[in-house]
Amino acid sequence: MKTRSLTHRLATLAALAAFSATALLTTSPAAAADLRVMISSGFFGVYAELGPGFEKATGHRLVTTRGPSMGDSPEAIPTRLAKGEPADVVIMDGGAADELVTRGLARAEGKTELAQSMIGMVVRAGAPLPDIASVDALRRTLLAAKSVAYSDSGSGTYLSTVMFAKMGLAEQLAGKSRKVRGPPSGEPVAAVVARGESEIGFQQVAELIHVPGVTFVGTLPAELQPVIYFTGAVTRDAKQADAAAALIRYLSSPAAAAAITKAGLAPLSAR
Repeated sequence: MKTRSLTHRLATLAALAAFSATALLTTSPAAAADLRVMISSGFFGVYAELGPGFEKATGHRLVTTRGPSMGDSPEAIPTRLAKGEPADVVIMDGGAADELVTRGLARAEGKTELAQSMIGMVVRAGAPLPDIASVDALRRTLLAAKSVAYSDSGSGTYLSTVMFAKMGLAEQLAGKSRKVRGPPSGEPVAAVVARGESEIGFQQVAELIHVPGVTFVGTLPAELQPVIYFTGAVTRDAKQADAAAALIRYLSSPAAAAAITKAGLAPLSAR
C-alpha cells in the first residue's frame, strides 16, 4: 500500500513538473477562475488523479459534471450542451467530440486526443472465463450467454448498432441484451454483472477493471475492436477558453502517461 501510494504521488508530481511552464506563467492568481468540465466515465480516473495538481499549479478550480459521451440519456454531454448547460471543456469519446465540432458546440482548434481505449468483457467473480480470443470464440460465447449487458455510451452504441450486426447476431441477442445507464445517476456495466443480473458485460476497459465483484476476461478480438480515443475539446461558448486549453495540454503531457496506463488506457505521448 505504501509503495502504491508513493508511486501515485510520484506520477502526479511528474505530471505537474512536465506541464508547460509557459502555461503556468500565464496564469496568475488574479486570472484564476472556475473551469467547468464535462467528462465521460472512461477518462474520469485519470482526470481525478491529475486534476488536483492542475488546480494547485494554476489556481483554477475544476467544476466537474459527469455524463456519457453519447446516447439518449438526459445526462449525455451532447444533450447537456445542446440545452445550453455551461461548460468550458469536454473530455469524451473522440467520435462524439468530432460530432460536437460538426454541430458547432465545440471548437476544432486545440481538440486533442488524450488516450486510446479498448472495449473489454467481464464476468461475475468466480464464474468460468469464456473464450473471446477470436471472432468465432466470441460468437460462441455470445450465443451461449443467458444475458448480455453493455453501456449506454460509446462502447455500447458500437456493440448494439455495429458489432452485433456485423457478426450476424443482432436478432439472436436482441431479446437477452440490456443497456445500462452509466454515471452519474447510473452505474458501470460491471456493477450489474457483479450482482448477477447479467452473465457477461462489455464496456471500455477503464470502466471495468476497478469494479469489485467481477473478473476481467479480456478485450474484443482485434478484428472487432473499434478505434476509440478520449479527446479533450474547448466548447464553443467557453468563458475560460485559455484555462480549458491549458487543462487539455496538462492531460496530454508525456508525464500523464503513468496515470493513463494505471486507469486501463493507452497513452499517446509516445506517438
